[in-house]
Amino acid sequence: MIERPAPDNAALKALREKIRDVRDFPKAGILFKDITTLLKDPQAFHQAVDLMAGTYRDRPVDVVVGVESRGFIFGGALAYELNCGFVPVRKEGKLPYQKISEAYALEYGSAVLEIHKDAIKTGERVVIVDDLLATGGTAKTTARLVEQLGGKVIGISFLVELKFLKGAENLAGYDFVSHLQF
Repeated sequence: MIERPAPDNAALKALREKIRDVRDFPKAGILFKDITTLLKDPQAFHQAVDLMAGTYRDRPVDVVVGVESRGFIFGGALAYELNCGFVPVRKEGKLPYQKISEAYALEYGSAVLEIHKDAIKTGERVVIVDDLLATGGTAKTTARLVEQLGGKVIGISFLVELKFLKGAENLAGYDFVSHLQF
């Protein structure tokens, strides 16, 4: 995990309070962390993007890869802040051009992720972004797709981490950072 100076605890607490809990979504027994309440607050959204960008401002980044779908929100903003390109990783069947894909397990099912074959050039330094780290399967699968294309994953960034699901264990060997832990 990337170690960075901790931001003000009051600021982190305020961001945490912007995230709504939704019980039994997407299925019974799941407590979903809904970030739409944070996103609609311009100050909170700006603060979250600044927090995530701060990890990589002093590092060379060629491409930010955002994972469908909430990873697109933070990924696009982060790419803008870091003055680099943005590449989407999408669920199966959503990309129009030649692609590679990989199946993976979710905390409540399974899925397939895809990336365009020409999205990453060999040697490009890539930061992967998603809103939430749960089991780590989505991020690890995305990292493998980037690496298959010759990219170098220099970091993985999450706004939220659900510590009890132990996703960090699934990301062994990758530098990652999560800013709000539950």
